[in-house]
Amino acid sequence: MTVETADLRPGHRISRVIKGGWQLAGDHGEVRREDAIADMEAFLDAGITTFDCADIYKGVEEMIGHFIADVRRRRGAEVADRVMVHTKLVPDLGRLADIRPDEVEAIVDRSLQRLQIEQIPLVQFFWWDMSVGNAVEALDVLKECQRKGKIANLGTTNWDWPVMDRFIDADFDVVSAQVQYSILDRRPAGAFSEWGAQRDVQILCYGTLAGGFLTDAWLGKPDPGFEFENRSLIKYRLIIDEFGPWELFQTLLATLKAVGDKHGVSLAAVSSRWVLDQPQVAAAIVGARYARHLPKTLEIFDFALDDADRAAINAVLDQAAGPNGPVYGLEGDRGGRHGKIMKYNLNTNPADKVFAE
Repeated sequence: MTVETADLRPGHRISRVIKGGWQLAGDHGEVRREDAIADMEAFLDAGITTFDCADIYKGVEEMIGHFIADVRRRRGAEVADRVMVHTKLVPDLGRLADIRPDEVEAIVDRSLQRLQIEQIPLVQFFWWDMSVGNAVEALDVLKECQRKGKIANLGTTNWDWPVMDRFIDADFDVVSAQVQYSILDRRPAGAFSEWGAQRDVQILCYGTLAGGFLTDAWLGKPDPGFEFENRSLIKYRLIIDEFGPWELFQTLLATLKAVGDKHGVSLAAVSSRWVLDQPQVAAAIVGARYARHLPKTLEIFDFALDDADRAAINAVLDQAAGPNGPVYGLEGDRGGRHGKIMKYNLNTNPADKVFAE
């Protein structure tokens, strides 16, 4: 078994499975901080060299930074430098109208400090509402951060292609677009991926396992409704509701299980493999918190879907009602049921002195 890789740009090689950090941020279940940090090394040694985090994922940049510094101390710079960190820059909704370029750069500096590295390989930026403020002008400072060597490459998250065109036309070299993409949520297929091929923008997929719904744990289970303490589960239960009734979701799980049994892998591996096989997809982000999940994660690279597998899966997908519309269209409606569960002002922290008045 060899972990597949992809090149976003020359010198920027990533593992095609990225270790996600969202589930380490709290609000998604218990996190054992020291165990999570220690287990990162097992992922690195297995070939999963790329780690995804964000400025607004509480404590996650620090955890990855602690891991990198520890590896550098014990095993040297050569091993530590194999870690490819992707973070995000997400100014608060409440600051879009008046955020200054120096405040944006301060967020970058804060991420560098937390991660304990000299250059961030990829910063993925986002702007909650393009009708508020001037996103291109405010984020133009990121190009200056590249010139200064603080950032290697730039990507975006949760934007459809017309928004990204504004930045590419303003001379941003956008190397990647991180969007929700799974066998349940195929909104990035078609026009979005075709646009990415034309613009040399590769897709990084989150939600590949729908917060754990696309695993054996949910096969044969009754509909739980929408009452979860874990906000991630609410988010993806809403996506299942867009896909179709719970019964169709169970049919999909049963089909994925049958394909997995045929190849001797889990249905989660089948779900992830399906995403990696889609056009313009560079990698899938998988939220495996601890090393005990690593063997199941690596199954993704142990097999290939054949024509019969794809036909069986497509027969179920052809019955799906949705989700429909542009990437992040449902979530971008702040008054809708998807948008109402989002948190829009997570960057402001007086202790960090990033948004000093």
